[in-house]
Amino acid sequence: MSAESLDSRVSAIRTVALVGPAAAGKTLLLDALLAHAGVIPQAGSIERGSTVSDHDPLEKRLGHSLQSSLAHFTHGGIRVHAIDTPGAPDFVGQALPALEAADTAIVVINAQNGIELMAQRLLTAAGERGLARLIVVNKIDAPDVDLPGLLAQIREVFGRECLPLNLPADGSQRVADCFFAASAGLDIQADFSSVADAHRALVEQVVEVDAAFVDRYLTDGDVDPRELHAPLEQALREGHLIPVCFCSAKTGAGIGELLSAIETLMPNPAEGNPPPFLEGKGTEPQPYPARPDPAAHALAHVFKIVADPYLGKMGVMRVHQGRVAKGGQLFVGHARKPIRVGHLFMLQGARHVDIEEALPGDLCAIAKVEDLAFDAVLHDAQEDEHIHLKPLDFPTPVHGLAISPARRGDEQKLWEVLSRLVDEDPCLRIEQAGETHQTLVYGLGELHLRLLLERLRELYNGEVVTEPPRIAYRETISAPAEGHYRHKKQSGGAGQFGEVYLRVEPLARGAGFEFVDAVKGGTIPGQFMPAVEKGVRSALASGVIAGYPLVDLRVVVYDGKHHSVDSKEIAFVTAGRRALIEAVREAKPLVLEPIVQVEITAPEHSIGDITGDLASRRGQVNGTRAAVPGSLIVQGLAPLAELASYQSRLNAITAGEGRYTLVLSHYEAVPPNTQAALVGAYRAGDEGD
Repeated sequence: MSAESLDSRVSAIRTVALVGPAAAGKTLLLDALLAHAGVIPQAGSIERGSTVSDHDPLEKRLGHSLQSSLAHFTHGGIRVHAIDTPGAPDFVGQALPALEAADTAIVVINAQNGIELMAQRLLTAAGERGLARLIVVNKIDAPDVDLPGLLAQIREVFGRECLPLNLPADGSQRVADCFFAASAGLDIQADFSSVADAHRALVEQVVEVDAAFVDRYLTDGDVDPRELHAPLEQALREGHLIPVCFCSAKTGAGIGELLSAIETLMPNPAEGNPPPFLEGKGTEPQPYPARPDPAAHALAHVFKIVADPYLGKMGVMRVHQGRVAKGGQLFVGHARKPIRVGHLFMLQGARHVDIEEALPGDLCAIAKVEDLAFDAVLHDAQEDEHIHLKPLDFPTPVHGLAISPARRGDEQKLWEVLSRLVDEDPCLRIEQAGETHQTLVYGLGELHLRLLLERLRELYNGEVVTEPPRIAYRETISAPAEGHYRHKKQSGGAGQFGEVYLRVEPLARGAGFEFVDAVKGGTIPGQFMPAVEKGVRSALASGVIAGYPLVDLRVVVYDGKHHSVDSKEIAFVTAGRRALIEAVREAKPLVLEPIVQVEITAPEHSIGDITGDLASRRGQVNGTRAAVPGSLIVQGLAPLAELASYQSRLNAITAGEGRYTLVLSHYEAVPPNTQAALVGAYRAGDEGD
């Protein structure tokens, strides 16, 4: 096939991501587009579980999207790839990666609910990624909606660059085009505002990016919109224009006009801003100019991983450069050995549609490749191994659960299943806590983890036990003290003997541990000093008063005794351990708790309640700063133990719109009553004395 033919095929591709809050109607909107394009006979139903993108059994049962889903259609010679994304804040880890794969972000707003925090958050993220943005106001047929007020609010919150591309007409039964039709001199009426005024505002906004068109507009009074394609694409790239469309996925009003806007106005892969690829190792990689050229080296980015029960690990990717062909070979990141593309397909909801090749702008998938991982770059030239895409700024998962199998011996199986599920979601994190010996899973909220457990039960086929993760307390001392222990054991034959004198001294918070050998005159021979240190470290690891690791102290061994026959390493290990325990008990020991830096993003009207609630949790507020319009970020410090199930409280305060992140700051002594409770709960037998 000629290069010209391939280029024309690339220019006929549109890739869009449907993003926005829950209940905005993204899933039904995609079904309406598919039905209008003739791919399905009619749009599906959430209640019947018959939509294309909500195909997972759990999604059907719960009635809302839980993960991103892909579909595609061809209409008017244009191939459109669409990504439907979940809108709940807990599943933003599925929505944000869609922005890496799309050229246009379609932010869907529910006309009944107005502008919600997720719409603001995702519109901002799409702008930071350099995507063209299109706002779609859905459900315009709903009763008692204030569409003129909503349009005014959109322009106030998102900026004056938000201009209507069409307006509701005939009581929201259809929409009136404000860009093309108005320029033909037709007398078009809308339910509110003026189509002519909207047309004039659109043209003026577009021509502002091109001085030549400004002169023509000032001279002629209007410019044919069909001549404005290049400046329109520039305005979309620069964020100088964010079109607003009105529609109803339920009645079909505005669906054809939305499809036409995607086909004629939204950028193809060559017209959008280039993807933010970087090349090089270290902290200062250089921008890499990837281009949508089918003849160049292949570059594709994996933006979604699916643990398919039949196909194994499946990687869903956007081709950014070159071609990916069935039967070809690709390298995965730094891998030295290529993989073979045995099967290549596009996704149509749950269906896999086999294809022979994918071009720049196409979304496709390969399966049965265990080396695939989220954010991996696939390429066909080894010199491209250091190319990667600028990473997204995902929220930190802070809502945790400890998970263990109900059956002993299933720990490895459970870990493997959890790892597969974590691979699918960049906002899930799994770790093995060495200090508490728990398998911990962290997510963005209670709903996030509840759905993880639902899927875990389906894949694991076994019962699991969950509990809140234990807090990683520490112990330390606040005064110097001395300890002594003589270990003497005689049971016929060779005995055991070792005696240790030591003192403990507090160190600055965060200093760790120091071991000092100050023995004079060989009272403890040098070959036994490592055994003394081993015993000391054993006591440090297990704790003394509450069973938590000891930190921030210096241990000075200054005297002892040995026996020429009976002294052995085990004797000095025991003597060192017991001497330290004795010294710590006299050194005014303290239990320390982790203090975290907390950042809470929430609507402005909730900030007073949030700061008051944080203070009630022994927290302190250090300040606030602006976030997206209509919301603020509260910054402060709080004990980690006081933030257990905090997302539930935050949801209650903010009606589900608040989010928070935690970063460990430092350790501080717990209040006396908390220390008494922790010490009382610790059983003396756990010391192993």
